[in-house]
Amino acid sequence: MTTLGVIFPPSRPPEELREVAVAADDAGVEQLWLWEDCFFESGVAAAAAALGWTQRIAVGIGLMPVPLRNVALTAMEIATIERLFPGRFVPGIGHGVLDWMGQVGARAASPMTLLREYGTALRALLHGETVSTDGRYVQLEDVALDWPPSPAPPLLVGAVGPKTLELATEVGDGVILTGATTPQALRDAAEPLAAGQARSGRAAADVVVFVTVTDRAPAAEIAARVGDYAAAGATHVALHAVGDDSYPLPEFAALVGREVRPAVR
Repeated sequence: MTTLGVIFPPSRPPEELREVAVAADDAGVEQLWLWEDCFFESGVAAAAAALGWTQRIAVGIGLMPVPLRNVALTAMEIATIERLFPGRFVPGIGHGVLDWMGQVGARAASPMTLLREYGTALRALLHGETVSTDGRYVQLEDVALDWPPSPAPPLLVGAVGPKTLELATEVGDGVILTGATTPQALRDAAEPLAAGQARSGRAAADVVVFVTVTDRAPAAEIAARVGDYAAAGATHVALHAVGDDSYPLPEFAALVGREVRPAVR
């Protein structure tokens, strides 16, 4: 069955996160998703706090922009959170919004090269390998984590275009797709995702889709949309409540867990 999640967007102040996380955890929602938009709030700090406040829900970051972060530091942060909360952390990385990367002096001339080098090195570090690499953007010399997670969490990669979709399952363990993704676009993504997966040799890939829920759509309507994405190949659907008349986030989390989840077929 497709895993169901809710999104706490960085446009909401961080002091609201605890109420939403606890409501989602209590209602039986399987995942809570955050992300690191510039210049709102830290995805890593928010994820650690949400995990500490809750008992069972998994927390994902979709995504951490790689130009902002040295790969060794990201590996240390992911490993620490995963060891503190085993099996409950789902990290995601991606290009980031290029204009924002330019604002902080971190825009890469070749975002694809950076993402390939970064994802390859990060996944190897999380799996306990000693990494030496002298790439265009990533340089490491005999770097290994003293406390690697075991097992390592799945590393997801945000993607839109076919080349990045293919890269996501080549260097990572799955993909994160934006709220603009339709069920048909998800079906169209199957071919590049399969191509990357074939090169990696990994047997399975996570497919996370962010789905926008406008205003106060009823639970049955939301469940039907989740079913459409599940049928198109999503393994995880994260719901984002938006609109002038949208549900308050704690209420939305409770709705998803108590009414939407039982209605999903």
